[in-house]
Amino acid sequence: MTEIEISLRDSAWSTALPDASSVARRAAVAALEAAGDMPDSVELGVVLADDSFVRTLNRTYRGQDRATDVLSFPIHEKPCHAQPQAEQPLMLGDVVLARETVERDSASAGVGLADRVSHLVVHGVFHLLGHDHDKPVAERRMRALESRTLLALGLCDPYVNL
Repeated sequence: MTEIEISLRDSAWSTALPDASSVARRAAVAALEAAGDMPDSVELGVVLADDSFVRTLNRTYRGQDRATDVLSFPIHEKPCHAQPQAEQPLMLGDVVLARETVERDSASAGVGLADRVSHLVVHGVFHLLGHDHDKPVAERRMRALESRTLLALGLCDPYVNL
């Protein structure tokens, strides 16, 4: 059973995107399905926060004193090798979104807020699963996974014009 806990840390999400929780949940499920070969029982969290909260996390854990659109906090360095205890779910970690930054990025890219949230949740879940974009080959692989997942959700490929 997949369990996705959505935490609303910034009530302004309710105005900006009233169905933000369901959009985030749908995107997280799609990313897990795209990953394939997952245990039957998986848990992760998505935190819908504001810039201030994300800036604090970014400063504390990454040494960067600024807000960013999404942060991922994996529990395991290599989750594909982590085996849950008998009858215990595989805990992946948390994906945290910063509302104001996501709204700005959405507007500047000319995409709907729901589409941007979906992309960032997919991106964040792939980080929880051990994917990264620190090297060109890894970046291409991760972008391809994201593109396929978003297309499966009926969304546009965010990398098509890059």
